[in-house]
Amino acid sequence: MPWSNQSGGGGGGGGWGSGGGGPWGQGPSGSPPQQPDLEDILKKSQDRLKQALPGGGMNKLLVLLVSAVVLAVIGFYMFTVRVGPDELGVVLRFGKHERDLTPGLRFRWPYPIEQVYLPKVTRINRIEIGMRGSASSSGVSGPVRDVSEESLMLTGDENIVDVDFVVFWRVSNAKDYLFNIQNPRNTVKEVGESAMREVVGESDIQPILTEERAKTEIAVYDLMQKTLDAYGAGIQITQVQLQKVDPPSAVIDAFRDVQAAKADQERLQNEAQTYANRVVPEARGDAERILQGAQAYKQQIVETSKGEASRFSQVYKEYKVAPEVTRKRMFLETMERIFQDTDKIIIDSQTGQGVVPYLPLNELAKGDRKRGGQ
Repeated sequence: MPWSNQSGGGGGGGGWGSGGGGPWGQGPSGSPPQQPDLEDILKKSQDRLKQALPGGGMNKLLVLLVSAVVLAVIGFYMFTVRVGPDELGVVLRFGKHERDLTPGLRFRWPYPIEQVYLPKVTRINRIEIGMRGSASSSGVSGPVRDVSEESLMLTGDENIVDVDFVVFWRVSNAKDYLFNIQNPRNTVKEVGESAMREVVGESDIQPILTEERAKTEIAVYDLMQKTLDAYGAGIQITQVQLQKVDPPSAVIDAFRDVQAAKADQERLQNEAQTYANRVVPEARGDAERILQGAQAYKQQIVETSKGEASRFSQVYKEYKVAPEVTRKRMFLETMERIFQDTDKIIIDSQTGQGVVPYLPLNELAKGDRKRGGQ
């Protein structure tokens, strides 16, 4: 009698080896593994023993021993499953979750009692949205093909932007991952595209293209994780990476011209503001210096006038006491002040009669020689 499907799992596989098809191999994709008839195996083993023994005799002990070994090997494969180092074995008993199996060789009841699924819980998965072919499964970069139906999005200021990004994710809860969502990869892809469209639709195009790329990645990451948690998907988003954020290719040249003009406008505004910041303080400083100079000149004139008035009052007071003496003193002081910087000597005709005249002939000769040289 042929065996039923006793590979110990569905979906994620559950038998010996990575294929999950047991020791006998696996049939076509999607079909249950084909396992041989036990009676046919025993019969073939007996025929081979008869041929090997001399005279065609039958050694019952040897036949029983070989049969026991064959049954032990078959039982070993039926009751054990190998869980890979990056896998977690999820055991279902009659369709109900029973337990989880850690990596290694583990015991389980054969199908249909128990089934074992082996999702890869430590592997980081990668999904490209808006493009295809940026990296192969081996990590080698290849030609990139743009998928415009995924990448073209409308911003909050009614501009169209071409966004390509990559989502990295892993399995965080194997039970939820296996039984709460039907197609995990498509679910992550559609949730990522929806989250990116929502974030882009709430933002202007200029920040997305320049300084808010990291902010956009964080917003998409948070929204994706919140949505997947609401689905109970058992998936953890590890990272969202923006690859390309550009205007559509049909208008990218005109858009770049507009951005260059805006950059020139901003540069000229900054230069004008810098000039204003330099000239205005200088003008204010000059105005303050002139005001302080005028104030000092005013103070000087006022104080000088007060001093002259006080001196005149004191002189007038002395003049009233002795007019003749004061008048003569004022005359002498005035003459002294007038002639103090002159090189002339003036002698009174009455008091200077005893002064001997002196003629500086040497000085006159020097003057004649200077005039002759000229």
